[in-house]
Amino acid sequence: MAAPPNFEEGQSTYMPPRFNGQYYRWWKTRMHDFIMAEDFELWDVICDGTFVPTKTSGDPAVTIPKTRKEFNDADRKAIENNFRAKKILVCGIGPDEYNRISAASQLKKSGKLSRQFTKEQHRSSNPISTCSQLNTSSSG
Repeated sequence: MAAPPNFEEGQSTYMPPRFNGQYYRWWKTRMHDFIMAEDFELWDVICDGTFVPTKTSGDPAVTIPKTRKEFNDADRKAIENNFRAKKILVCGIGPDEYNRISAASQLKKSGKLSRQFTKEQHRSSNPISTCSQLNTSSSG
């Protein structure tokens, strides 16, 4: 893993490393380590997806989301971890990468993402789309 020449940022322990569209493997390793040092449970949020508090209701048991009034302390803690993980990820990318990810997310939500949007294009425009891409043992 080669470090970028003349990188602008220091090795801050308070701010996540910033991805600028280059040296993804280097950034990926640093981001993984930063998140694990911050709180290892945040890595679970990134790998498993966000937590949505739910409850079962009705005669045929149906799982539905809880209202804010129904949250308990564990639900609040899990939701807090959702937002802490998101904050680190968003703060770890530059504005250009954020705009690319947001545009891809909006296309996916609207169902207009064409099949021509190849896996390689997706990976380059959304570098943190999956936990396996941030996993330091995978190639990227």
